[in-house]
Amino acid sequence: MMKQPRATPLKFVRWGFLLMALTAWLVACGGRPQPRPTAAMPTATATESSLQVALQATATLAPTREPPTATMPPTPTLSPTAIPTQVPPTPTATPTVTPTATPTATPTPLHPLSIAAMRQRAYPGSELVIEQTLAPGSNYSRYIASYRSEGLKIYALLTVPNGPKPPTGWPVIIFNHGYIPPAQYRTTERYVAYVDAFARSGYIVFRSDYRGHGNSEGVAAGAYGTPDYTVDVLNAVATMKRYKDADPNRIGMWGHSMGVSITLRAMVTVKDIKAGVIWAGVVASYPDLLERWRQRLLTPTPAISSAGRRWREELITRYGTPAQNPTFYASISPNSYLADLSGPIQLHHGTADESVPIEFSAMLYKQIQDVGKTVEYYTYQGDNHNLSNNLALALRRSVAFFDKYVKGIVRAQEP
Repeated sequence: MMKQPRATPLKFVRWGFLLMALTAWLVACGGRPQPRPTAAMPTATATESSLQVALQATATLAPTREPPTATMPPTPTLSPTAIPTQVPPTPTATPTVTPTATPTATPTPLHPLSIAAMRQRAYPGSELVIEQTLAPGSNYSRYIASYRSEGLKIYALLTVPNGPKPPTGWPVIIFNHGYIPPAQYRTTERYVAYVDAFARSGYIVFRSDYRGHGNSEGVAAGAYGTPDYTVDVLNAVATMKRYKDADPNRIGMWGHSMGVSITLRAMVTVKDIKAGVIWAGVVASYPDLLERWRQRLLTPTPAISSAGRRWREELITRYGTPAQNPTFYASISPNSYLADLSGPIQLHHGTADESVPIEFSAMLYKQIQDVGKTVEYYTYQGDNHNLSNNLALALRRSVAFFDKYVKGIVRAQEP
């Protein structure tokens, strides 16, 4: 009997296929070692088909092939400053704000015309310089002198009584002239009789030319839109207080027309003026000057420089009308400060004055009375701006007033 070939055991066939499958997988994976089976990986058993297990193992264990690492671009290293949120704010980037640096904390500057601003200024005056000796008066000497005001050389007419000087010096009258076109002004002209009346009565008379007048340095900018002329007069007061022949504690002030505005402003600014005499004065408050003056004039005022004419427009343009800004106009009006007058006031006004309304003097008279200060008021029926028809009487009353309140001599009251 022919001997049948011995059958190859089935298990050896299965292992053969398994070895072939494993060999193929290893070649595909580049010879990389495979991870160890986990609980989730199928495990080959004797009852399973070796090929099926090999295929399942190949599908499960073979990961997606990655490109070689040599061809991958390197990951850039980021600088810490490349990420804005990672940079802390610089402590000095925000400046420290102090209360004094706040713009709203700065006070509004005072207008130079305001009484408060004028009280803050200094009026040192200077030494008096005799520039020229003039022909003498009846009982007094006459000179052209000069002094300093804000660095400007200001000329003035000076009279000094003859005879023995009083122990404390001669009493003084600061004489403030009215409007004269600055280019036409001369130190020795105008007001000759007025100056003579005070000089003959034993007073030093000092009549400032104001800046821009005659030979005085500076610009004549007017008396109503700038304090310049008042500054010159207050420096004249300080100069007289330093003058060797003058009594620094006996100083009066006389003014006419524009010079009255200067007188009133000076007497509420400093305390050195013992008494003031006012003729035909521009003494209204600024609302009245803006709204009631000039329109009522029957004859035009002599030519005034353009700077002197613009003060109304400049004030209204910058500060509004008196109705819109009453506080400002009160601050620049001496009438608002009459309780601070440095001495008694005497008023004179002609009823036919065509340059300054007599109502201005009447209003000032009442205003001074209302604050309880000493005031006298004389009107002259039918007389003009210069009181030409009653000049001697008005001068006599003025001298008597100064004698009473500057010299301290009491005489019989004029009728």
